[in-house]
Amino acid sequence: MDALTTTGLTKHYGHRELPVHRPGAPRSGGEVRALEDLSIAVHEGEIFGFLGPNGAGKSTTIRLLLGYLHPTAGSATVLGLDVVRDTVAIRGRVGYLPGGIALYDSLSGERLLDYLGELTGRPPVRRAELLERLELSARTLRRPVRDYSRGMRQKVGIIQALQHDPELAILDEPTEGLDPLMQRAFYAILDDLKAAGRTIFFSSHVLSEVERVCDRVAIVRRGRLVALQDVASLLEHRKRNVELRAADGDLPALEGVAGVSGLGRTADGRLTCQLEGDVGPFLAAIAGHRISDLTIEPAHLEEAFLELYEDAEPEDDGPPAVGAVAGREGGAGGAGSQAEP
Repeated sequence: MDALTTTGLTKHYGHRELPVHRPGAPRSGGEVRALEDLSIAVHEGEIFGFLGPNGAGKSTTIRLLLGYLHPTAGSATVLGLDVVRDTVAIRGRVGYLPGGIALYDSLSGERLLDYLGELTGRPPVRRAELLERLELSARTLRRPVRDYSRGMRQKVGIIQALQHDPELAILDEPTEGLDPLMQRAFYAILDDLKAAGRTIFFSSHVLSEVERVCDRVAIVRRGRLVALQDVASLLEHRKRNVELRAADGDLPALEGVAGVSGLGRTADGRLTCQLEGDVGPFLAAIAGHRISDLTIEPAHLEEAFLELYEDAEPEDDGPPAVGAVAGREGGAGGAGSQAEP
């Protein structure tokens, strides 16, 4: 069974027109298409990245999955449960970290974790481990949340989402406010959860962390699915930046070499280009030259992300360009959040 599925999931927000109080004043109204025909499947035991810039529809999708919003069209299931009929059961089995989490400032950290844990109806079996790994001491937990820094609040948010060892964790921008050491600790926690067979739905606009932790990634743009691939396949066909220098100044001729594009020369005599796919033809073309320096940067998800977004038409809401979907596969309650259309 897939841990999470959506089929044609769609959410439109309608705005009624407000009365006009003065001549010439503009009327407000219209429809916002926050999510359009989203169809994805998240497999059990994987870390699935849901990627897009702010406003792409990521948080809207999460609220639909948890039953905080009802879809305009389409359907979705979470752990085999319908997101419209079975919302209470879903929230009891899922760990949820909202983006921009808002906490009850008057409570201590410990009381807050107790309260949010009670909402799930399950014991906080992972709390002690998570507190240790994220370096939140018992003394800190006795302090009121209003005294916490942004990073400390984020740690509490992560712990409340995972402390009851949920089958599925839905995490919206989970590393916001964490310093690099705590980010590393958090990634290690995700690795351990995956090894234990848990499923992670990981929403982010930080490309490097999605590349670091995720098995597959769905990329959304303006509420539409642009690509759905495993991270390794997505990177395999991305263009890598290449820079080389010849010891005797005799630079190789790379025009027409398979996979090579964007040829150029720097003021100090280096050759630059982009390389896509198999590096064999490129290596054969430079084999007879005295290369003193060669740099081939590894492909990064950021380049893949930007290429896919550039392929999509920016001025309309129609389906993405053919190049953008190449390789597409066939086909419990939180403590508060900020809205994202």
